[in-house]
Amino acid sequence: MSDLLHTLRQIVGPAEVHTEGDLSAWEQDWRRRARGKALAVVRPATTQQVAAVVRACAAAGTPIVPQGGNTGLSLGATPDASGREIVLSLTRLNTVRAVDPANLTLTAEAGCLLHAVQDAAAQAGLLFPLSLASEGSCTIGGNLATNAGGTQVLRYGNARELCLGLEVVTAQGEVWSGLRGLRKDNTGYDLRDLFIGSEGTLGIITAATLKLFPRPAAQLTAWAAVPSLAHAVTLLALAHQHLDAGLTAFEAMGRFALQLVQQHLPQLRVPFVEHPDAPWCVLLENSDSESADHARARFEALMESALAQGCISDAVVAENLTQAQQLWQIREGIPLAQAKEGLNIKHDIAVPISRIADFVAHTDALLTRELPGVRLVTFGHLGDGNLHYNVQAPQGCDAQAFLQAHEAHVNALVYDAVAQFGGSFSAEHGVGALKVRQLQQYQSPVALGLMRTLKRALDPQNVLNPGRVLV
Repeated sequence: MSDLLHTLRQIVGPAEVHTEGDLSAWEQDWRRRARGKALAVVRPATTQQVAAVVRACAAAGTPIVPQGGNTGLSLGATPDASGREIVLSLTRLNTVRAVDPANLTLTAEAGCLLHAVQDAAAQAGLLFPLSLASEGSCTIGGNLATNAGGTQVLRYGNARELCLGLEVVTAQGEVWSGLRGLRKDNTGYDLRDLFIGSEGTLGIITAATLKLFPRPAAQLTAWAAVPSLAHAVTLLALAHQHLDAGLTAFEAMGRFALQLVQQHLPQLRVPFVEHPDAPWCVLLENSDSESADHARARFEALMESALAQGCISDAVVAENLTQAQQLWQIREGIPLAQAKEGLNIKHDIAVPISRIADFVAHTDALLTRELPGVRLVTFGHLGDGNLHYNVQAPQGCDAQAFLQAHEAHVNALVYDAVAQFGGSFSAEHGVGALKVRQLQQYQSPVALGLMRTLKRALDPQNVLNPGRVLV
C-alpha cells in the first residue's frame, strides 16, 4: 500500500493525504455510534484530482468511501474497521462555479456547504429551498448522493427534484459532465437520476447544477395544537385547499418530543406543550408570491375553517421573522433534546399520508405492549409522509443497555409495521451500511436484481463504497 499512498500524495499533495493523528472527524459517524479505520483520508481539490485518485485506487484494488460533511445518519460515509478503505473527502471542492439568474440555476461543487449554496442564491435575490437542520455542515454532494429531503419537500421536492445536472467521476476514473442546466433533455437514459440517491456506490458526484426559485414576497408561520394525528392529517388537507402551492412546510410533533425540548432546551418556549387538548402540534408555513396581506388573508381563512371543523384547538401565528425562527428552532431542537435525554433507536420512515395516523396508533400499541414503559419520540414531515419514529428507553433505564438488548427487536417491529402499511423503511436518510439487511428483506427481488446489475455494470471491481446499500 505504500506505493498507492505515494501516488496519492503526488496527486493531491502530501499535506492532503492523512494517515496518522486524530482522524475521528472522518472515521467516526455523525451520531458517534460507529468508528472505522481508514487506510488514509485523501482530500482532492479538483474534479481532475478526484478522477486521478479513483484511477489509482482502482488500479490497486483499494475501495473508496466518498465523504462530504460526514453528517449522514446511515453509516454511508463511514469507513469500515478493516483499515483498507480510502476516505475520499470532497470538502475542498467548495466553489460556487456560476449563478445564472436568467436560467434560475446555480452550479456548485460537491463540497460546498448547503448553507453556502443558500447564501449564494440569496445574494442573487433568489431561493435555493433545500433546508436541513445540518445545513451549516452538510455538503451539496452528500445531499444529492443521499437524495436529501428536509422541511420544504412538500412544495419543492427532494434534492433530486432540485437538480438539473451533474458532474460525476465514474468508477474507472472518467469524468462525465452533464451540467448544462436544461429542464428538457430527452437524449437517452437519465444518468443524473441514476447517480442521485446512489450514496456514492455508482459514481462520485463532484459538481451539480441546481434549480433556483424567486424569493416569496411574504411568508407566514403558525403553530397549531391538534387533538390527534388524524386531525393533523385533516388539517393538512385543509391547508392544501386554502393555500395551494403556497404551503411550503407542514411538520407534526408529538407531545413527548416537545416535552423533551422543554426539558433540555428551556430557552425555547414551546407553545401548548401541556395543553390538555394538544397531544400533537403542527408547524406550518405559507409562502406567498403576491403580498403579506394576501398571505395573511389566506392563512386566516385556513385557521377559521380548521377551528370550525375541530381540527385545531388553538394556534399562534408568528408576527415577524424572529418569532417564526423561534418556532422553527423548537422543531429543529427535537433531535438535540433527544440526544441529551440519551441514546435512542431512530427510524426514518415514509407511510402514505392517509395511513399515517393508523400506522402510529398500531405501532405505538405494539411497542408499548412488547416493551412496557418505552417512550416514543414521533415527529417529522407530515406534509410528505415522512416521520422520524424514534424509540427512547423507559425512564430510569440505561439507554446503552436498552439499545443493546432491544434495538434489533424494535427495528423488526417498526419496519414490519411500515411494510404492512405500504411504507418505506428509509425516507430521507438513505440505506448506507446501517440498513443493508433491511433493503434485502423489504425490497423486491426484481428491484434488487436490477440494482445489482447496475452496480456490476458501472463498478465491476466494486471499488466505490462497497458494503453500502447493496451486498
